[in-house]
Amino acid sequence: MGKMTRRDFLRLAGGVGLSVPMAMRLPTPLMGAAGLSPLLTACGGEGDPLVSPHHNGNGTRFPLRLPEAVGVGDLRFTAAPTEWDLGGGLRAPVWALNDQVPSPLLRARRGDRFRAVMENGIPHDLILHWHGLAPPDDMDGHPRFAVAPGGSYRYDFTVDDRAGTYWYHSHTHEHTGEQTYRGIAGLLLVTDDEEEALGLPGGHREIPLILQDRRVDADGIPFFQPFGPAFMAGYMGTQALGNGVRDPYLEVDTGLYRFRILNGSNARIFRLGLSDDTPFLLIGNDGGLLPAPRTVSAVDIAPAERVDLLVDLRSHPVGRRVMLRSLPFTLSGGMGFMGGQNLQGEPLALLELRVAREVDDATPLPAALPPVELPDPERAVRERTFRFDSRMMNHFINGRHFEMERIDERVPFGETEIWSFVNESGLPHPVHLHATHFRVLSRSGGRGRVFPWEEGRKDTVLMQGFETIRVAVRFTAHRGLYLLHCHNLEHEDLGMMANILVE
Repeated sequence: MGKMTRRDFLRLAGGVGLSVPMAMRLPTPLMGAAGLSPLLTACGGEGDPLVSPHHNGNGTRFPLRLPEAVGVGDLRFTAAPTEWDLGGGLRAPVWALNDQVPSPLLRARRGDRFRAVMENGIPHDLILHWHGLAPPDDMDGHPRFAVAPGGSYRYDFTVDDRAGTYWYHSHTHEHTGEQTYRGIAGLLLVTDDEEEALGLPGGHREIPLILQDRRVDADGIPFFQPFGPAFMAGYMGTQALGNGVRDPYLEVDTGLYRFRILNGSNARIFRLGLSDDTPFLLIGNDGGLLPAPRTVSAVDIAPAERVDLLVDLRSHPVGRRVMLRSLPFTLSGGMGFMGGQNLQGEPLALLELRVAREVDDATPLPAALPPVELPDPERAVRERTFRFDSRMMNHFINGRHFEMERIDERVPFGETEIWSFVNESGLPHPVHLHATHFRVLSRSGGRGRVFPWEEGRKDTVLMQGFETIRVAVRFTAHRGLYLLHCHNLEHEDLGMMANILVE
């Protein structure tokens, strides 16, 4: 640990795809209630504007949008303010990439060359992070590379990641929460020969789905104005969005469907389940396919986590309606009510499935999945501990707020280590690591177990109150400066992030 030397910084910043001069913006440290960061002073307020808990008084639902996918060669992303139809003609102001919310759906094949230019037309600095991929550090979206309004950034790297459900989003320090909430986030699906050989559902039966919650005003328009307790619990709302559509529905066949789901919320945890208790066949998570399929009735998915689910609707008659819900649950750690801001565990209707067509679908359920290469804890050469703590609207890792120029840990390339994530507060923290995937070994305290959706390769793991999670980790893609942080975006923006130098 220690300060980044001038040599370190010049080496790490060298060769980046900037079209405008890079300016490092150092965040203002938080100093309790009296020393507020720019995020607090810019967004804070004396009270919460009127919130409508009902969205549609008549229970109307709107068709889920399934965007056309685009490839990853020679892309151009233009970030700019615009308006978006949330369903039924209700238009809301957003910040969007290429006028789309969510951002364009990207598809890549392992080995593809990813080339893109991002042009920043929003009133903040901006950089994009390719969440779950392992590109070189100057392509990964570290906030030290954020470009000013009017600037641009060029990405050029090889997608050398196994098939999986990945995503991309803003990663501007102190503004990630607002920029992602306003619309700068999209899915990135990678395929390879191994996945294609399984014959999984495709075409209109493969459903890319970003689930989010939003706080809305009396007209149903989402707004971003965190204050007080929201800086502790995270920013949550009572309006469900699916692919940018409020209260969505999807017409389906009597067939086998593949749902590739991202929790794209700032802070809210979903417990996914179907209203008629139809089980899920869980086949994948953050790092692609699992070692084996698992049948589950519900799945917990924290912000930034992904799950790949098969849903068999072949026994459902035409006319049946089934609701994908976030089921009620109780957090471990005892952090519940926070001035009405903490909606964790509150039920929420997410997506209605309407069985509309009877078809003959003989797609087989996979009985086995390809083997997954995972870090071997028996080969670990050292251990590290990262303590996550939250108090008085401050969020720390190992007692520190994030500083752009400070190296917090130096990790040797290619060596296996055991990392312990320790939650010293009652608040949940989805812990995310850039540039690699890890293997979840154990959870003690709180829920006290590893869940089926935490098997295989993970880049984000949910740590509830006072839990300790041990993972095996190894960096094998690139050397450079990467990030470890909480993916509750308010926690991240308020300093719960650390620089990891892989060398």
